[in-house]
Amino acid sequence: MHLFHRELGGAGKTPLIILHGMLGSSRNWQTVGADLAARFHVFALDLRNHGRSPHADEMTYDTMVGDVLGWIDAQGLSKITLLGHSLGGKVAMRLACRAPARVAQLLVVDIAPRDYPEKAERAEMAAINALNLADVKVRGDAEKFFEVLVPEWGMRKFLLTNLEQDSDGKWRWAINLPVLTAAVPELIRTSLAPDDCFTGPACFIIGGKSDFVRPADEVAILRHFPAATITSIAASGHNPHVETRAEFVRAVLG
Repeated sequence: MHLFHRELGGAGKTPLIILHGMLGSSRNWQTVGADLAARFHVFALDLRNHGRSPHADEMTYDTMVGDVLGWIDAQGLSKITLLGHSLGGKVAMRLACRAPARVAQLLVVDIAPRDYPEKAERAEMAAINALNLADVKVRGDAEKFFEVLVPEWGMRKFLLTNLEQDSDGKWRWAINLPVLTAAVPELIRTSLAPDDCFTGPACFIIGGKSDFVRPADEVAILRHFPAATITSIAASGHNPHVETRAEFVRAVLG
């Protein structure tokens, strides 16, 4: 699969590949990606079934890792710095463990190598699936509909970044909603096997206000990534690249 990507600056420097989270896209990383171009040649990818990348019926960690490796090969890159957030972090962890020769450094943002409960993902998917696109005349119609199902303003705005108009002016989801909905039970599980290990440099950047990475997760992190450091940004939740951008950039560049 030929993944869509955005090149965010820093040509000629060490390549940094960014993988977004579930229901996100490369679009969410444009601002912080431009900041990171101070040190890296930054590329933000759209995973399959997200953003402007192709849709496909299969949505597994193996297929996503294969997509990213195929993109790296197509760009003629031999070794990269790899950064993944949430779902993208799970893909990045698996890629680093399965193809360590291709990863110079690994950065994982607010996700741990463990299974996650599916309650939140189910709620978000249920809200998206409940919206009747035929009733949407303007974007505000969708925003009003989501007010009851998605109480958090920031999450509503994030989910609605996936809503777009086609050439006829009709509203549609940019994501492959049926496939992503069906894939939730697999994607909430860890992307790693018990013996997966990446011994190269790794940094886990977590949000101090987020519950995605708990103190108890440090054992699993160091088992799979023995050279890892763990950096917490106290003021941030699950999206430090948005909520505490300056601190996040310092953590990555450091």
